[in-house]
Amino acid sequence: QAPRDGRELSMTEKIYEQNASVIKFEARVLSCAKGKKGFDVVLDRTAFYPEGGGQPYDTGRLEVSETRVQVLEVHSRSGQVVHTCDKPLEEGTAVTGIIDWDRRFDLMQQHSGEHIVSGLAHALWGCENVGFHLGAEVVTIDLSLPLTSEQCLHLEEDANRYIWLDIPVEISFPPPEKLAALQYRSKKELSGQVRIVEFPGADCCACCGTHVRTSGQVGLIKLLSSQKFREGVRIELVCGNRALRYLNQLFQQNSQVSHLLSAKPLKTGAAVERLLEENAALKS
Repeated sequence: QAPRDGRELSMTEKIYEQNASVIKFEARVLSCAKGKKGFDVVLDRTAFYPEGGGQPYDTGRLEVSETRVQVLEVHSRSGQVVHTCDKPLEEGTAVTGIIDWDRRFDLMQQHSGEHIVSGLAHALWGCENVGFHLGAEVVTIDLSLPLTSEQCLHLEEDANRYIWLDIPVEISFPPPEKLAALQYRSKKELSGQVRIVEFPGADCCACCGTHVRTSGQVGLIKLLSSQKFREGVRIELVCGNRALRYLNQLFQQNSQVSHLLSAKPLKTGAAVERLLEENAALKS
């Protein structure tokens, strides 16, 4: 969005590219225009991540004195980071940006977990990541080669062992000569400045997204399912707090079944099988 007098806007400083842990920052409004979903605000610097690379946008707010402006969506347009807000802001206004950290950290855990799983699958069996979606409930990864249930179990165990090592994540913008010699994952040919995200010993990938500081912050990776997809496999997984919530829900469900069948928690499967056999005998 250019100013009404036709002046060119300077490029927005993208704080999230260097430090994804910044929650609060100071900035100045470069422009504000009425958009389809609200008011499109461009800042001179921002920690809000715009939707892209399979990762959803950040939400949060911009504060001016006692006024709070909600950031509803964030997108990249013509090289600028555009914040769709619920209220307008005057050009030149100094604002304080505050990220919705719970949402951001959840997305960081999921995205970093996806990198670890994809990188290890590539190292172990030569699988290429040909698709990635970070949804509201689960993460899906499409791999180019089929995997057995035993391989998926192996992959999950290796991914969690890597998390427990708590290895620092490395972010870099290699010069062309170093980039040419670097072995990294990418779904397409890249030119210009390339941002490399490396989980040493697990993955090296061209990526624009936000990631945890160390592998330990991912917390936990749980593979939920794997099914044939084209020539390869589609894996569903959850990481970090999502994995904890999922396992807690499973525990609560199993506890109810355990109580109803008067069976120990780790014996509910056998108890259900016995119940079905008894039911079949009664029907007969």
